[in-house]
Amino acid sequence: MKRIQLTMLCALAVILLLTATLANRSMASKSSISQTIKGDGFVVLELFTSEGCSSCPPADELLAKVQREAGDKPVYALSYHVDYWDNQGWRDVFSNPDYSKRQYQYASKLRAQVYTPQVVVNGKTEFVGSNASAMNYAIASGISGSAVNTLQLQGKQQGAKMSLDYQVTGKTTDDELLIAIVQKNAVHQIKRGENEGRTLSHVQIVRSLQTFQLDQPEKGQISIELPKAYSATGWEIIGLLQDRKSSVIHSATRAIFTAGEFKDIKVK
Repeated sequence: MKRIQLTMLCALAVILLLTATLANRSMASKSSISQTIKGDGFVVLELFTSEGCSSCPPADELLAKVQREAGDKPVYALSYHVDYWDNQGWRDVFSNPDYSKRQYQYASKLRAQVYTPQVVVNGKTEFVGSNASAMNYAIASGISGSAVNTLQLQGKQQGAKMSLDYQVTGKTTDDELLIAIVQKNAVHQIKRGENEGRTLSHVQIVRSLQTFQLDQPEKGQISIELPKAYSATGWEIIGLLQDRKSSVIHSATRAIFTAGEFKDIKVK
């Protein structure tokens, strides 16, 4: 009799523990992303996605939620549309083979699989892009840390090019400067493939990713080509300091512009 009662109590304890765990996970996924942002660190969220992938829209929506709630906090969202889904019935207009290559390079460094939707955090860890709990944890961990380096970017548009003055501090021996030109929003109707008939919304679409060597480690100037669709109001420029050997991101920032550079200038 005692053994039966003990077994029932153990089973009840297990049920209660599982219930509490599931409740905590549910609360974490529903809680505001902004509530987790405290500290002096930063977080770069690189989402690898595709319009041809039926599992990707929830990840795109989660990244949009992060973008809304992060505001001006040091949370940098980058959405890369890979091209290996393009032969599955629908060609993603934002896809780029360079982004597929970047994902494969991360997979090699992190000893991870290549899949969509996949998020890589600060070049160090990865998880499924639609996992809200993992996203919350990644943001909290990144912000609670501290940056190895600091990076500042100041830009000035000159026709179809952008002149960027950079300034960095800290050890930059193995670091490269990556400049992502990002389209903030887009809406696209999908006519074929796994998402046929759906209207998809995208945020933080990387339209160009350019790499520069830090010839002058502390400060210098670079010039970048702007996409034809670029406009000052609907786009932004994000800089990353990334270790070329380990792929760890040591710092990130958004470019700021001098007075008068925020007017809506389009590239012809």
